[in-house]
Amino acid sequence: MKLKKLSIGISLAIALAQPCMAAPKAKPAPSAPAVAAKQVVKIAYFTQQQNPPAALSNLDPFIVDKGVIGAELAISDNNTTGQFTGQQYILQKIVVPVDGDVVQAFNQQIAADVGLVVLNLNSEQMLKVADLASAQQKLLFDAATSDDENRNGQCRHGVLHILPSRAMRADALAQYMLKKRWQKWFLVVGQTQEDQLFAAAIKRAAKRFNLKIVAEKNWTNDFDARRTAQADVPVFTQGEDYDVLVVADEQGLFGEYFDYRTWSPRPVIGTQGLIATAWHPSHEQWGAVQLQNRFKDQAGRWMQEVDYGAYLAVRAIGEASVRSKSNQVPAIRDYLFSSHFALQGYKGMPLSFRAWDGQLRQPVLLAAPRSLVAVAPIEGFLHPKSELDTLGYDQPETSCK
Repeated sequence: MKLKKLSIGISLAIALAQPCMAAPKAKPAPSAPAVAAKQVVKIAYFTQQQNPPAALSNLDPFIVDKGVIGAELAISDNNTTGQFTGQQYILQKIVVPVDGDVVQAFNQQIAADVGLVVLNLNSEQMLKVADLASAQQKLLFDAATSDDENRNGQCRHGVLHILPSRAMRADALAQYMLKKRWQKWFLVVGQTQEDQLFAAAIKRAAKRFNLKIVAEKNWTNDFDARRTAQADVPVFTQGEDYDVLVVADEQGLFGEYFDYRTWSPRPVIGTQGLIATAWHPSHEQWGAVQLQNRFKDQAGRWMQEVDYGAYLAVRAIGEASVRSKSNQVPAIRDYLFSSHFALQGYKGMPLSFRAWDGQLRQPVLLAAPRSLVAVAPIEGFLHPKSELDTLGYDQPETSCK
């Protein structure tokens, strides 16, 4: 027993005599991976308030925020994609007062580091902005005008045009009329400059597709059409043999009164009746109903053409910046004009930009007040490169230098 205790004591003494062994150090916890900063894409939406025009009907309320909600919806779509591509899209909204100076506001309120600007302006103001020294290094998206001259002799190479030109709209109508064999046109033209421009596009389309304008008359607006339409429209349209009445009345001052009041029972097309448009509330094909519903939920109204124009402009920027992986204007511009660019526009065909005039090539909707009638280009109208280039000014026809 004594020997056992002695052995234990000796073992304990030997253990205590050994140098202390340090406990193994714990491995440091792995540090969290650094979060890469998102690439920020800044976009400005620039517009001017408008005075409400004289209303022909109480059925057409004046829309104050036309355009901006389309841009906001597109920013939301861009940022959904940006969550996966490491990009963030920021929209700066600038609204110039009715009596404000558009040029001064552009120079003062759009920062130098904002190179992408969506314009919701009339043609005159848009050209003034495009010619500014401060705009020369920016890429401007015209979301509101349809003037053919802006795509031709007055074109600016820093401007991309989103909505169909008047020539595209007139060609779309002409293609459908030729398909229906309604080849004799009676053209009625209003007094405004815009009416004259639309009439010029109609005449060009008639010549291009070998249709005949058998009569042309000017509507003088020298009486109250609401009181005298029943008496004057039949007399105004009497004595002519035609297949279809073509109206050029962009302000809607008289065109609505031709339906069902002409001397001969004929369809009405142009700016009233059957219209050619970029977007329409009755359009539901190719996923359009989803966009229609999303917009209506956000805006509380139907999407208008300018809303659609602003939406496409911001979405085009999103598509180009994602594919080019850049927020720089030169890279985005190069991709927008490349053969790889294809924008989903809910019209059954990818949209792209024409390199010669900056016009967004796209199908044009032919719509009656409450129904979609057809989509141009109409089947059978062919082109060596793109059927969409059967609408409007093709490359050999352009005067954009």
